[in-house]
Amino acid sequence: MFMKHELLEKIKSPQDVKNLDASQLPQLAEEVRDVIVSTVSQNGGHLASNLGAVELTIALHRVFNSPDDKIIWDVGHQVYTHKLLTGRYEEFKTLRQKDGLSGFSRPNESEHDIVYSGHSSVSISTAMGIAAANKVNGKKDCAIAVLGDGALTGGLVYEALNNTRNLKDTKLIIILNDNGMSISKNVGNLAKKLAVMRSTKEYFKFKSLAERIISKIPLFGKKLADKILKTKTDIKNMMYGSNLFEDLGVRYMGPIDGHNMEHLCEALEGAKNFGHPVLLHINTVKGKGYSLAEENPTDYHGVAPFVVEKGLDKASNDNFSEKFGDFLYNQAAKDKRICAITAAMSLGTGLQKFSEEYKERFFDVGIAEEHAVPYALGLSKNGMVPVFVVYSTFLQRCYDQIMHDFALQQGKMIIAVDRAGIVGDDGETHNGIYDAAMFNGVPNILVYSPAYYGELNKDFVSALYHSTTPVVVRYPRGKEPYCPDDFTITGNAYDIYGDKMAEYALVTYGRIFGEAAKACKELKAKGINIKIIKLNEIIPISTTVYEELENVKKVYFFEEGVKNGGIGETFGSYILENGLAPRFKLVAFPDCFVKQGKVDEILHEYQLDCEGMCNVILKDFGKVNENE
Repeated sequence: MFMKHELLEKIKSPQDVKNLDASQLPQLAEEVRDVIVSTVSQNGGHLASNLGAVELTIALHRVFNSPDDKIIWDVGHQVYTHKLLTGRYEEFKTLRQKDGLSGFSRPNESEHDIVYSGHSSVSISTAMGIAAANKVNGKKDCAIAVLGDGALTGGLVYEALNNTRNLKDTKLIIILNDNGMSISKNVGNLAKKLAVMRSTKEYFKFKSLAERIISKIPLFGKKLADKILKTKTDIKNMMYGSNLFEDLGVRYMGPIDGHNMEHLCEALEGAKNFGHPVLLHINTVKGKGYSLAEENPTDYHGVAPFVVEKGLDKASNDNFSEKFGDFLYNQAAKDKRICAITAAMSLGTGLQKFSEEYKERFFDVGIAEEHAVPYALGLSKNGMVPVFVVYSTFLQRCYDQIMHDFALQQGKMIIAVDRAGIVGDDGETHNGIYDAAMFNGVPNILVYSPAYYGELNKDFVSALYHSTTPVVVRYPRGKEPYCPDDFTITGNAYDIYGDKMAEYALVTYGRIFGEAAKACKELKAKGINIKIIKLNEIIPISTTVYEELENVKKVYFFEEGVKNGGIGETFGSYILENGLAPRFKLVAFPDCFVKQGKVDEILHEYQLDCEGMCNVILKDFGKVNENE
């Protein structure tokens, strides 16, 4: 690792990849892997999946003409090589840093990034739309969707495939990067050689010519062509087995060795010239080229910075995800009704131990959040207590199910929302700042937002045994924040911190209470007495909390969530309608998508840290924070 990048540093566009001699491509792949490993070891990011897609990406840019031929990357976990081959080598060291390159596809970075990527199973639908527009406009360009095998657990893939029959005579190419799940049964050497042969451009030209000639034979040509096609299909099915993709109207090619550049280019050329929706199935090895990632691809999927020679440090359990997993595990030992549901995120959500110990009560539904919620409803209707553990950003997929199958049904169900609030380096598509506003419009639910592990445990136990409505428990990524020595966890709907008789009130919830507590002490040192109202139950807000506003001159509400429709707006609306305080100020994220950066950098930028809170309040008193 850490070599000279003689080829890569000269590549400014995909045309430079085309200009390389075929004999240079293995060196290019080696240089790309070196850059990816060295950069991710410094910045963190998605490692194993990107290392597995190096040859595929080089082949794509050898064969197709981006951006006229549009490549749509599913999720974007495999997009690092693409960035390096499209003129971003010099910037790549800024990967996932504030104001640097995103870890996902971003159109504002390059014309070669067609859409924003970050969530799974959407690439085929998008590529189909592009292909349809090409057909309407008479363009011969290709639309290419690149997705991993995990995306096939998402239902949207099949909704898209079911519509491919409407796109005959279009250049829609689906690249299925199979690096783990068995899509087709293993085949022998003959079948593998035939798979390569029937994926070439020459094969498709010959096949098309033969079909045209046979079809033109007078009287029985069309029937003969159909009979030959059926016989050929029967023989192919004998060798490969029946194929779902072809049953849905997509021509299947493969499987192809995803690390054999020659075979990849031949297969892509064949798909490019086919003129009908086609799926190219390739096999790759996750973590290719870095032995530690090859041996443990799951552990090296998304990683924090690490030392390349040593590999990953042993994961600490000092974070909200692991703590919640422990709480759930411990309660499940006492209560056999408790079961856990995940949407392909058992490791990230701290459920590994639960999945191993309570296999019969652990359900991984794949990338199918929409399915998970009514699945939980079914479990609850038959006496179980389901806990659906999901990242905030992925929960956005199932708003309808939250409304219809969670809230309306009033079953005994819990949704544990991990990564609530800013997540940082993954940026716009992963920040969990919208869930509170989303839940704010859902009737008949209870939403907790704990700031500390102890509160998380209390809220979870309360959700299990004391709530009469469906419950949401939302918590942030990472460790618990600063907690003042004089604060006591109560488990109440809200807590008051500071002087209860203060004439100014700061209201907040969740992780940034720690910042508010620090601000309270700094302001007191400057002669400004302010009390903090810490909401623990954010939906619904306890009406008794408003009694704490008696004689308060101004209320400041700081929220690690979006302003529009958020908890702060609800709080302010109640104050206004009931004339409880003469002035109210809300500081939250505006109507925007928050870009990547470290959590503390983003909180500071949007005045949601101690310094920002102090600045907002000091300006009202005609004072300036000395730290500015």
